[in-house]
Amino acid sequence: MNRLFLTVPAIALLSPFAFAQQVETEYKTTSLSNTVTAIQARGGNVAVSAGEDGVFIIDDQYKPSIEQLLAVVKGVSDQPVRFVINTHYHGDHVGGNETVGAGGGVIIAHDNIRKRMSTDQFNNFWNDTTPAWPEGALPVITFNNRVTLHLNGEPVTAYHVPRGHTDGDSIIHFPASNIVHMGDIFFYGLYPFIDLDGGGTLQGMIAGVELGLELSDGNTKIIPGHGELTDRAGLKTYHGMLVEMRDIVQGMIDKGMSLEQVVKANPTAKWDEELGNAFIKPDSLAVFIYNSLTGDD
Repeated sequence: MNRLFLTVPAIALLSPFAFAQQVETEYKTTSLSNTVTAIQARGGNVAVSAGEDGVFIIDDQYKPSIEQLLAVVKGVSDQPVRFVINTHYHGDHVGGNETVGAGGGVIIAHDNIRKRMSTDQFNNFWNDTTPAWPEGALPVITFNNRVTLHLNGEPVTAYHVPRGHTDGDSIIHFPASNIVHMGDIFFYGLYPFIDLDGGGTLQGMIAGVELGLELSDGNTKIIPGHGELTDRAGLKTYHGMLVEMRDIVQGMIDKGMSLEQVVKANPTAKWDEELGNAFIKPDSLAVFIYNSLTGDD
């Protein structure tokens, strides 16, 4: 796919592909049900299921902070981690895989995550190449459409979202606990990163959010990939924003406006004050949306 990119102001934040430097991290834990706990810190939000069958986690943040994360998981349950499900291939969600695997944990992910982690990945937006991960960090069980774990009193299903934040995203549904982990399909309280080089599209993210809405009700607890925990109403608001942004930019494209013209017109202005001050800025989001809507596939 041929994509257009603009030179945007330097971003003084870490690429999700890169390894974070070793720093002490403050972790926030929130009990969401009798078995599920959410852990928030630098990197993607983690979910921990702990019960009579042991412990499994959703994502494992950055490589240098994995020992800190595992210590927090130990505070939830002193049992070893049996499984980790990766929601996508970025380093702030898979960075602890090698350590978890070495400790006996089985890594589960969509087929495309193993493919991308097995080879160097260059990203135009970050102007950065992530080298292939070592064998010990790679998923050992992969799936195409969905996979279900039957542990700790409930079936927990990972649903693949095609061409969403990346081409390997999964949404994780805990039906008995009434919890949905959205991965980076959902950025709450900040603008989303759409990894175009990783197979992501705005259209796929919208479809993924719609799946999350189908899996939830008024009492569902929603764990975003980044941002504070929320509920179905928060996810629905996010969906409305993405759809409105899509329609605004598509209207500009239909008028024959170029990428530069679209960015200058500031199609995200309605939300910039509230959401545009984190690591994805309004200009960057406009580029993601334009390139999603004008791509060859």
